[in-house]
Amino acid sequence: MLIRHSLSDALTERLLALIRTEGLKPGDRLPSSRTLAARFAVATPTVREALRRLQATGAVEFKHGSGVYISQSLDRVVMANPHMPTLATEQLSQLLEARLLVEPYLAAHAARRNDVNERKRLRSALRKAERNIGNDDETLHEANMEFHRAVAAASGNTVLHEVIDSLLSVHAGEQREIQRIFDDRVRDHEEHRAVLAAIEAGDPDRASELMRRHLEDVRDVVTTKQIDER
Repeated sequence: MLIRHSLSDALTERLLALIRTEGLKPGDRLPSSRTLAARFAVATPTVREALRRLQATGAVEFKHGSGVYISQSLDRVVMANPHMPTLATEQLSQLLEARLLVEPYLAAHAARRNDVNERKRLRSALRKAERNIGNDDETLHEANMEFHRAVAAASGNTVLHEVIDSLLSVHAGEQREIQRIFDDRVRDHEEHRAVLAAIEAGDPDRASELMRRHLEDVRDVVTTKQIDER
């Protein structure tokens, strides 16, 4: 079974086409997400997701408080990755297995550190998700992925944070399909809240265990769905 390409898949290629046709060079600044959203008639979160994909492959770079800029790696990345790959459902369980190897470890380290700003970011992502549990799929997806990115950032391990950010960005199509298959927004949110509570309590063992259980729950649902469809 193949997974449908998402709107952000198509937008990623359209952004690359925009960079080429307008002759943008490394160091040039892209228009704001809001401006790009209006230009392509899509939601701002969809633009941000497409930009994160380009960041993960090295085409653009984010400068905090300044904007998104064309990277020095642009030419190499565009030549190597002109199209997003076809997504197969078999990759979903593999992606979750990869995350299981890393994210419980990061949750434990996030609990060991008392980084006020990172914990604010975690709470902000959860509030955004809670507001959209019964509403917008795209915004909810973005908030849920932001929570996992924030846990990785709060760990203080910048290399593994980049690994998780890249996995979630490059495999955004799979992640969206995982959310669709799991299809229990309230349970997903409550498990995120439990992870945050353990992090804020400074309990690394519990934070790690809760993150492991959360990802295993999702993996088990996805794996069962795959077996049922064979």
